[in-house]
Amino acid sequence: MRRRTAAIGIAGVLCCLIGGASALAATASTTPVGGAIHLFVTPGNGQGNGTILITGAIGDFGTTHSFQVHGKTYSEATLQHGKIEFNLTEVAAKTNSASPKIDAATCSGSLSVSAPVPVVNGTGLYQGVSGAVKITESFGFIGPRYATGPKKGKCNLSSNAQPVAQMGNVHGAGTVSF
Repeated sequence: MRRRTAAIGIAGVLCCLIGGASALAATASTTPVGGAIHLFVTPGNGQGNGTILITGAIGDFGTTHSFQVHGKTYSEATLQHGKIEFNLTEVAAKTNSASPKIDAATCSGSLSVSAPVPVVNGTGLYQGVSGAVKITESFGFIGPRYATGPKKGKCNLSSNAQPVAQMGNVHGAGTVSF
């Protein structure tokens, strides 16, 4: 009798575990309903991969990769449950034309720009996604100093000077629908 009761108890626990896992899997694989989202991105160098976290109506994470098509700049987020493509053309233009604020005493500088970024495409769980996110890109750096010559000790802000240190982040908020 004790064995039978234990077997029934184990079978009941297994059914709950299997049923709960099935319900969780079904929830994880359903199309999001849309709504507010927040993006957090650590950019890569140049066109390299960065990392992305999306919270809110989309709860997912992965990597990003920027690319150009017909003079427009896009970023593709490869997430755990699909891909989402963003049109970065406007924010990239603002970033490229922005002049950083430079402190000549410390050879440090920073810039921050914001622009709307359309959500233009999706695959997997995010097929049919659309919307927009207001993105803010912020970057800071410390530039090198000239080591010799008449400019010795002054900031080297030439376009080919390698920063001593640099950091950037991208964040945004918006709304998506499916």
